[in-house]
Amino acid sequence: MIGTTAIAFAVLAIALAGPIPAVLAHARWPLRAPRAALVLWQSIALAAVLSAFSSGLAIASMLLVPGPDGRPTTSPAAEIAVLGLPLWLLSVAVFALTVLIGARLAYSTVRVAVRTRRRRAHHRMLVDLLSKGDPRLSRYTTADLRVLEHAEPLAYCLPGMHQRVVVSEGALDSLSPVELEAILAHERAHLRARHDLVLEAFTAVHEAFPRVVRSKSALGSVRLLIELLADDAALHATGPSPLARALVTCSAGTAPEGAMAAGGISTLLRVQRLAGQTHHAPTAVAAYTTASLILIGPTLAVAVPWLIELSRLFGLES
Repeated sequence: MIGTTAIAFAVLAIALAGPIPAVLAHARWPLRAPRAALVLWQSIALAAVLSAFSSGLAIASMLLVPGPDGRPTTSPAAEIAVLGLPLWLLSVAVFALTVLIGARLAYSTVRVAVRTRRRRAHHRMLVDLLSKGDPRLSRYTTADLRVLEHAEPLAYCLPGMHQRVVVSEGALDSLSPVELEAILAHERAHLRARHDLVLEAFTAVHEAFPRVVRSKSALGSVRLLIELLADDAALHATGPSPLARALVTCSAGTAPEGAMAAGGISTLLRVQRLAGQTHHAPTAVAAYTTASLILIGPTLAVAVPWLIELSRLFGLES
């Protein structure tokens, strides 16, 4: 029974890390409910991690076979005598893989955070040194605004404790006042919602799983959803037409690593969405419900065994 549970959670972890994200990345409904879709993506990533740990815990409990005194033993000889050498080797290999994923997740989280903040801090220093004032920004709160002497229309934000919204002279020359307002609303929506933290978490989970099982499309889909959420915030500020024109104007601009740009390869899709795409409440409800259901099984599988074991230990002590 324990072996079946371990295999089931291992298969679920692989499915949630690779095939399921690949299918979801090609779906069109997230355009109608980006916030719910992002929650679903987060639940899939978390459930993949929990499922991997659930499989490892099940394997670990199978290895703790009863010893001569009836107590669980960690003696390899005793475990092999009960399980047999092939099953013991398979159990140890799966458990080692689970531990490796956990270690890689911790390492990836730290590495992504340090790497991103280091690059962001370096670029922020350069922006502060090279930026200049511009009278066209006088109507805005300029404490976090920076203007770079660059002919190409460009707008992006640098998240963190010392946030920056960077626009180029080319953007100021090309955008009307209402279009500039739309771009600034878009970038400040990123900063306000801390979308950078969402991207960091997905990047860490993506790097933690082996390449043979993880999906390459998950990060791209999450980046698109984050841009859609920022577009929706700007949409409330200026309406669809100014935002669409501003996105097209800045579409060729690329942001440095660690920043989030208004333009990019998804601009055409986002402009088409602004032209006629509306939010669909039933789709959002279905996505939220699915996200909750995906998390229930792995969460209970991790929590319940530990609660039972703690209850048993406290019962023995009393």
